[in-house]
Formats: sequence, structure tokens, C-alpha cells
Amino acid sequence: MAIITVSRGSFSRGKEVAEKVAQRLGYECISRDILLEASDRFNTPEIKLIRAIHDAPSILDRLGHGKQRYIAYIKAALLGRVRQDNVVYHGLAGHYFLQGVSHVLKVRIIADIEDRVREEMRRRGVSAEEARRILTWDDEERSKWGLGLYGVDTGDPKLYDMTLHVKTLLVEDVVELIAHAVSLPHFRTTPESQQALDDLCLAAQVQAALVESWPEVRIQADRSRVKILTRAPLSATGRLTEDIARLARGVAGVEEVEVEVTPLGYQA
Repeated sequence: MAIITVSRGSFSRGKEVAEKVAQRLGYECISRDILLEASDRFNTPEIKLIRAIHDAPSILDRLGHGKQRYIAYIKAALLGRVRQDNVVYHGLAGHYFLQGVSHVLKVRIIADIEDRVREEMRRRGVSAEEARRILTWDDEERSKWGLGLYGVDTGDPKLYDMTLHVKTLLVEDVVELIAHAVSLPHFRTTPESQQALDDLCLAAQVQAALVESWPEVRIQADRSRVKILTRAPLSATGRLTEDIARLARGVAGVEEVEVEVTPLGYQA
């Protein structure tokens, strides 16, 4: 039992790989479902969620935390969905959200730019020049997205357990390699790795509950215990602690809450 995340560029055949891996293993395959679930659950237009995980953060996003709320919603929906294992997720952000969980196999699928250009031309009915421009923009936005929000380029191989090039390797070869890799002992779910995922999931649910009012809080979860770290003026610390703790306790699975507020201007 395991979780597989497939990161892919446009027209790299990653979607096809993910669907065939899921079929080969008898796993559930999810992608856009997560956006629909987050949209329904948090009453947020799907288009805003799509832009949040695709477009690079703007200066206004960074100042106003525009994307953080939507990304928190997507993260909460995704982690809640994958907790039961036997899932292949293809799309953006899975490899960021699931870092530190050993039974997650993180895969990156790449393809030659010329092959991608031809596929873009075929599907969109555009010229080679226009197809190349679209793909270049798309790749740059994804790179800026990772750098802007996590400080790591989404193409950085250190984010993945495997990077596979669909060219000499056919899709069927890639599927077999992934199926073999995920069967290795390292990717089997253990009580410890499941607890790590459960803690990530609980922290994400609390983050989603708090992000609209307190976008900069950091959440740490240890089973049913949650620690929330934030910064605020010293005069507001008491009331802020009470308000944050009250909202956090309303999240299913939270039994204990600790709020740690560092006064603004304080240097440790």
C-alpha cells in the first residue's frame, strides 16, 4: 500500500502514465477531483484554485497572501483524500505537500520539448512558434510558483524519487518502472509513516480553518495535539491566542492546542 504523486509538464504524457499506473496497480487515480472537492468544501470558485496552483505569485499575492488561502484549501483536500493509501495523484503541488512521508513515491515525468510542441500544435491547432511560446510560458510559471511559495523549483530533481523521460522509454516502460519501484519495502506504509501523514493532514485542516484570518500562522501537529506559531503586537497577544485556539479546537481530531505568539519586532 502506498501513495504515488506524478509531477508533469504540459503534454509530457504524465496524465497517461498516472492513469495507466493506477489501472496496473488497482489504485484510485485523482487530479482535478481535488480542486472540485476543495471548491465545494471551502465555497471557493474552482478557477481561483486553478490559478493558485498554476500562476506564479505576484507582488500583490505576496503582500496580501492571496494564494495562501487557496493553496491551504487544496492541501487540506488532497491530504484528506490520500490518507487511506492506494492512490495515484497527478498534478501540481503533491510533491511539495507530501514531503517527509516515506510511503509516498514521488515521480517526475519529462518529455522532449519538440515532442511537446507537436502535441500542443495538434491539440490546439496552433503554429509551432505559438505552441513553443505557450509551453515556455507554462514551464516558467510552474518554476516561479515553486520558487515563490516554497523556495524550490518544481523541476528540482531533489523533490522526486524518480525522474523518467518519455522518449526512449515508452509509456508502458515507465508504468512498469513505477509499479516496480512502489513495490519496494521502503514505500510500504508503516505505523510511523502513517502517523507522519496523519499529522500532516491534521495540520493542513487547522491551517485551512485559520488561513483566512491568520494567513501567516505555522502549524505543527503531533497526533491530536496542535502547536500554532504566529507573530503579533504584544498588546494583542492575549485575545489573539484565545481566538486562534478556539478556531483550532473546532477542527475534527484536535484535542489539545498550544498557541505560541512571538511579539512583532522581537529578535530571538
